Amino acid sequence: MGVLKVIELMADSDESWEDATKSAVKQAAKSVKNIRSVWVKNQSCNIKDDAVKSFRVTVKVTFEVK
Repeated sequence: MGVLKVIELMADSDESWEDATKSAVKQAAKSVKNIRSVWVKNQSCNIKDDAVKSFRVTVKVTFEVK
């Protein structure tokens, strides 16, 4: 195993926290290679008119630096 780096990202979804997490990884993978893991640091919701509008996650993405 080489050197690992961790970046923190936020993503949201109208569907679920799981979908928001998948979205964060998918977007990160466009510019970051060798992703090893993702840790969900925080979860929250946006509320509008007394209902959940969207789900938001803060994640830490770990990848290997080559």
